Amino acid sequence: MDSITARIPLNRQRAVTAAIGLADEAGIEALSMRKLAQALGVEAMSLYHHVANKHDILDGMIDAVFDEIELPDPDADWATAMRSRARSLRTALLHHRWAVGLMESRSSPGPATLRHHDAVIRCCRQAGFSVEMSAHAFSLLDSYIYGFVLQEINLPFTDGDDLSEVLDSMVPEHFARDYPSFAELTSEYVLRPGYSYGDEFEFGLGLILDGLSRSRQAG
Repeated sequence: MDSITARIPLNRQRAVTAAIGLADEAGIEALSMRKLAQALGVEAMSLYHHVANKHDILDGMIDAVFDEIELPDPDADWATAMRSRARSLRTALLHHRWAVGLMESRSSPGPATLRHHDAVIRCCRQAGFSVEMSAHAFSLLDSYIYGFVLQEINLPFTDGDDLSEVLDSMVPEHFARDYPSFAELTSEYVLRPGYSYGDEFEFGLGLILDGLSRSRQAG
């Protein structure tokens, strides 16, 4: 830590920002009050003047991630607003990979979290969804987004990998003979030039938004 950083007064926001940095770099498992204090250049006990405990730090970290997510544009049509918000949520979760399993876990949600949820619900209600259908839409969209990102970050390859080499190392002997449908999909789709697993996100999102729009109209 440089001398300028060391002179910055310690406060809750600084502690939360440092905790996010640690989690982004080494995962949420690496975060402890002791390591956080070391990163801030202070004694561990000094942290407790600004945060109650590790749960309080986690509350702040999740609220900070929610603050990064684009709120639905109240002047855009519903599907456009929700598509933009979904893309922004996915971007935030890919940037903070530790957060995907914690986003809805906090028993003390912060103002950014509450503001975000209120904006999504309001967007649904203004678009003509009933209260019940707004709840269905919110749950369905977030289940899809969180689930997709969770799968995406755990894939054994990235878009920058040579997929043919990665898959050659993964598949068993006689793969094409024993698993012909899987082999067909791999050879004719996954190994096609320009393939990116991330493109599946837009396809699924479009189906969900179309289905929800039809449900709204039917109601």
